Order: sequence, then structure tokens, then C-alpha cells
Amino acid sequence: MKRPAPAWTWRAGSVLVAFAILLLWEGVAGCRLVSPVFLPTPLAALASLRDGFVSGELWPLISGTVERMLLGWALASLIGVAVGALIGVSPAARAWLQPTLEFIRPIPASSVMPIAIAIFGLSPGMVLAVVAFGSVWPVLLATVHGFSAIEPRLDEVARVLRLSRPAFIWKMGLPNALPDIFAGLRLSLTVSLILAVVGEMLSSQHGLGLAILLAARSYRSADLFASVALLGAIGYASNAMLQALERRVLAWRLA
Repeated sequence: MKRPAPAWTWRAGSVLVAFAILLLWEGVAGCRLVSPVFLPTPLAALASLRDGFVSGELWPLISGTVERMLLGWALASLIGVAVGALIGVSPAARAWLQPTLEFIRPIPASSVMPIAIAIFGLSPGMVLAVVAFGSVWPVLLATVHGFSAIEPRLDEVARVLRLSRPAFIWKMGLPNALPDIFAGLRLSLTVSLILAVVGEMLSSQHGLGLAILLAARSYRSADLFASVALLGAIGYASNAMLQALERRVLAWRLA
């Protein structure tokens, strides 16, 4: 039987792939196959990133984007888990609401932005509403699936123990649905970052989205690529932290 490769080989492979992409980028930019106005070298983007941190200009931009992302994600998570649990434990609710949810879910959050602008104006509340709307669906549908897939015998045990519906949801339903919920939370976190950036671009809210837009308009390619790299780092770090929390919370499943 073939043994799985050690974990360090996968990490080394991922580092090599990233290094190869940087080399390719350096080669294309260094040979000027693309104009430096549109494609800076990796060192130029890194210098822009360093200057932004040293001058302190990047910190408010990062905090603004991360705050909008986390607030919208937290609101979407609370709504998604609460509503999803209520729908998931009730076959009647699923039968009545599932078609409506599947109808609303594919609606792009970007198409809702004009409605949000009409209601909230170009305000932080508009960005929060759009982020929450777009991020709620992965959590909601994952929670519904997690609760609807509970072992039927657990429902029988709950009736024997005379557990109330809230007690059943908390003590039996939630632990069984947590793997699905965390999968939805991770996907929702990525969506919330994307929508926070798009919302900043449209509403001119202070953040990395607006910085990227202004850099593109003024042909500051190094600043643009530095901001995009920061967004990637934020997404990677937030996903890694959520994965660590998931492993800690679900450690009992591996015991």
C-alpha cells in the first residue's frame, strides 16, 4: 500500500509553485513584454508595499476593508446559522421555503447594489448590507443541509428524553451540523472580502478597494499590484485562522 507523502513535501511544493509564478512575472515584466505602466516588476510592487507600511498609509486602508468584511460576515453568519437551523430541523419549513431560497440564492450581490444604494445611499450601511446579503447564502444553505442530514434516530432519542426543540437544536443538531456550517463559513468569508472591496469601489469608502480603483485610474501599477497582493494575504490569513478554529472546535470528531 502506497504511503501518503509527508506534509512538508506538499508545503515545499506550494512554495515552489509560488516562486515559479514570481519568476514568470519577473521575466515578463523584465523583458517588457507588457508595458511597465500596466505590469510592474515584483520588486517594484514589493517596494510600494514596503513604502505604504513604513509611511502608515496602508494601515487605515487595511483596517477599513477588514472591518467591513468581518462585520458583514458576522452578520451573515448569525442570520444564516439561526435561520438555517430553524429551516433544517423542520421538513415542512424546508418544503415551503427551499424553492424560494433556491430562487433568491443565484441573484448576484452586484445586482442588488443599486437597490441598496437607493435605500442606504453611498454609505457604510450600503456596503454592510450588500456584504451581508451576498455572504449569507453559503452559511444558510450549508446549515440547512447540516441540520436536515441529522441521523433520524437522534430525533427519536430526543423524543424519548423529552427534549424541547431549542434543546434538540443546541445539544444534538448543532454538533452534527458543525462540519457543514464551517464549510459554509469559510466560503462566506471569501465572498465577504470580495463584496467589501467592490462596495468600497462603488461607494468611495476608505479601504483597499478604493485604493485599487484610484491606482488603476492614475496608472500607478506598482501600488495597484501591492494592494491586490494585500487582499490575497488578507484572504489567506483569514481562511487559515478559520481553519485553525474549525480544527479546534471539531477536535472531538477526530478523537
